[in-house]
Amino acid sequence: MAKEKILLAYSGGLDTSVIIPWLLENYDCEIIAVAGDCGIGIEPAALEAKALKSGASKCYVLDITRELIVNYIYPMLKAGAVYEGKYLLGTSIARPAIAAALVKIAKQENCTAICHGATGKGNDQVRFELSIKALAPDMKIIAPWRIWDIRSRDEELEYAIARGIPVPVTKEENYSRDQNIWHLSHEGMDLESPANIPQYEKLLHLSVTPEQAPDEPTYVTIDFEAGIPVSVDGITDPVKMLEHLNAIGGANAIGIRDMVENRLVGMKSRGVYETPGGAILYAAHAELEALCLERDTMHYKEQVALRFAELVYYGQWFHPLREALSAFVDATQQTVSGTVKLKLYKGNIITISRTSPYSLYDEALSTFAEDDVYDQSDATGFINLFGLPIKVYAKTQARNRKNEDNE
Repeated sequence: MAKEKILLAYSGGLDTSVIIPWLLENYDCEIIAVAGDCGIGIEPAALEAKALKSGASKCYVLDITRELIVNYIYPMLKAGAVYEGKYLLGTSIARPAIAAALVKIAKQENCTAICHGATGKGNDQVRFELSIKALAPDMKIIAPWRIWDIRSRDEELEYAIARGIPVPVTKEENYSRDQNIWHLSHEGMDLESPANIPQYEKLLHLSVTPEQAPDEPTYVTIDFEAGIPVSVDGITDPVKMLEHLNAIGGANAIGIRDMVENRLVGMKSRGVYETPGGAILYAAHAELEALCLERDTMHYKEQVALRFAELVYYGQWFHPLREALSAFVDATQQTVSGTVKLKLYKGNIITISRTSPYSLYDEALSTFAEDDVYDQSDATGFINLFGLPIKVYAKTQARNRKNEDNE
């Protein structure tokens, strides 16, 4: 009987380093390792050598950074999607992009299964598997964390040490981290108690603390076309734009979020996120929308953004509802073009200016000075009609109370 051919979503981190020998010990299989480089600068030769030494027969390292930014992050940015008011969905948005790459190679290699290293407590298992189901509905999925005997990261580390597998963590520095060009997340260890103060000096990798940020502000200018950033301080390449924003944002302590969130699987979890460039783009995009979107459209879009964020967080990127909401969002973004200038200072993003050829701001209407375009007496009739329902309700309530008092 032919060996099973299993594709492993591989990063070279603790989980996937352990999974290769575990698969070989528990399945009669050949392992194809696939790493999706989402902008963290994976060294292909080193990662391939590690995968092959661990027991994989082949290793692909795919640079999907530009794909992630253009086809996943930009639609999310245009939607203004933020999960529970804080999380800019850095890990969430990368999973469908990685899954799409996994499915492509799995089909190319005629694999019978795709294996991932997401835990049975986390959201990523859902994100990976829903994406795989959408793109390859008949593909078998293997999730070791849901079936093996390893019950903790410490046990996982001991498993690796016993087999001579090099891993990038120790028992003293065993945070669960996920990084891509959009963000870096930190979970586990002392962060598991919401009462603990994060040890930012050793925790942060992309950013400095506000206390460490320079005393002089940094200015940044961002140009948008139809809701998409097309230039940042004169840089026009999507990858280089985000790298530049990450550099200046991190240097000014921008985008550090400590939050307790509601996981899809039911429990609350605490994590620290670094999203310096993403926080800047979200702030600039929101300022331009405030200038260019009509009121009712803008307010309704804010409701859409909440649902859009849930769909991304829940792993439903390839869901028809997400696609339908993106169509709505794209319609709203046709006039979201212009320039926003921001000041970055010790963790703060301060708006300096925003301009657009599609601006709906009419200075003649908004001025406190004398004007000849707005008749203030018109407000009397408007208020009388707008307030008519509450006036009728108040009079009815008063009449009913009077009748009750007379009984």
